[in-house]
Amino acid sequence: MAKFFQEVREGLARVPGLFRAALGLAAGFMAFVAWDQSHWWSAKADYSFGWLVPAFVIFVVYDRWPKITAALARCVEVGSVRAKKWRGWVLGAAVGTMLALGAGFFLLGSFYRAGAGSSQPGTLAITLGMIGVVLPLLWLNAPDSAQPVAGGIFADARVRLAGLFVFPVLVWLVSAPMVSVVENQLSLFLLHKVVTVVSFVFDMLGLPVGQQGNVLVLPNGSVGVEDACSGIRSLTGCLFAGSFLAAVFVDRLWQKVTLVVAAMGFAFVTNLARGLFLTGWAYSYGSRAIEGTVHDVAGYAVLGLTVAGLLCVLPIITLKVGSAASDGAVAQTKSES
Repeated sequence: MAKFFQEVREGLARVPGLFRAALGLAAGFMAFVAWDQSHWWSAKADYSFGWLVPAFVIFVVYDRWPKITAALARCVEVGSVRAKKWRGWVLGAAVGTMLALGAGFFLLGSFYRAGAGSSQPGTLAITLGMIGVVLPLLWLNAPDSAQPVAGGIFADARVRLAGLFVFPVLVWLVSAPMVSVVENQLSLFLLHKVVTVVSFVFDMLGLPVGQQGNVLVLPNGSVGVEDACSGIRSLTGCLFAGSFLAAVFVDRLWQKVTLVVAAMGFAFVTNLARGLFLTGWAYSYGSRAIEGTVHDVAGYAVLGLTVAGLLCVLPIITLKVGSAASDGAVAQTKSES
């Protein structure tokens, strides 16, 4: 542990003063967001994974630290790319707008929390405000180049530097509770899909199952599919797992998007499998048989199977990149010869 903190101190010593101050201020914003969201992590089982978010954010920043220091060096070296002319104006306007909106949301959410206590709209506003403030803050305080070269927006060295903090900043949206109206509508939609698919599959198997709203009527009893079984809990947890794996193990944008989309797909499919399993268990052993351990283990299995599925997808998408790189190297060698 002492070696870890020594490495952190040495790494920070090589960071320019303004950017170091921006990192400290960003950490303060995130600490405030973590304190505000911790109420929901304790109160709502759907968001209990939020306790892992601060640790994972620290790990990702530590893991990317060599890239961050390299990006800082790129910002100050002669010839580093800067968005110029109209691109520079567009980038500056976007950053300024994001900062203004972020400050407004953060102040609004903070005042709302001070007056009404913990609330979903207040927490969401604080989280959105933190995102809107921190990313522009890092961009504005990145060191400047003495002789910048004109280029595109995404070639801008400061944009690339701020891009390394996208996961540590945006991941707090996953651990923040959605507004009740949105969460309820999404939960009802997923719940309807689960009940409909389970009823359809059992009918296809020749097993009589009646459907009364969210209640499945079995020959030996009935099973009520509650909101917690809709998959909203597994969706948020699996989305967090997919985002973390995307941030740590892949570099290209399309790979990150693929992992996040795959996480949502796996969450939906495995939750359907969970509904089928629990209904089949209740069909065989009675509706009370799925209470307690069986129900909880099936719920945790959703996250476990999703992570296992993502770990299977991971080598596939990285293998394609490796093969493409090898083909390019071979083609370049042939052209040179």
